[in-house]
Amino acid sequence: MLKFAASIALSTTILLSSAPAFAGGREIPNDMRPCRSGNGPAVKVEIEGLKEAAGKVRVQSYRGTKDEWLKSGAWLYRIEVPVSAKNMTFCLPFNQAGEYAIAVRHDLNGNGKTDITSDGGGMSNNPSINIFNLGKPSFKKTKFAIGNEVKSIRITMKYM
Repeated sequence: MLKFAASIALSTTILLSSAPAFAGGREIPNDMRPCRSGNGPAVKVEIEGLKEAAGKVRVQSYRGTKDEWLKSGAWLYRIEVPVSAKNMTFCLPFNQAGEYAIAVRHDLNGNGKTDITSDGGGMSNNPSINIFNLGKPSFKKTKFAIGNEVKSIRITMKYM
């Protein structure tokens, strides 16, 4: 349990980082229009298993590369909204086809801090998180390819 808590702590710390090492992305509203059939490239992200309908959820997209995955300020798009249900759906557009990855963080009490015993996280392809990868699975385990279509993915949240 402690190993998992440490990995979640590192994952959520990475997602909370605000000092960009890269040029940084753009915060956008959760607009589902780019995920309508015939649009794209975009990814429809279905998040399952939010612990409670409380706090805030942050969904960030990254290029699926070793140099950018979970690096501070390297995210492309960010959606941050109050949690309204235990399962929520988001739409993240992309400028071009390519390989991308998604990271999700649930700040259960909405305090903007990492609370190891309550906050949760998840990533595209739902990789396992453990002490050996320190909560940062390889970009190879989280990336997915997208063409000019709308791709649907599911992310299952993990908590201590």
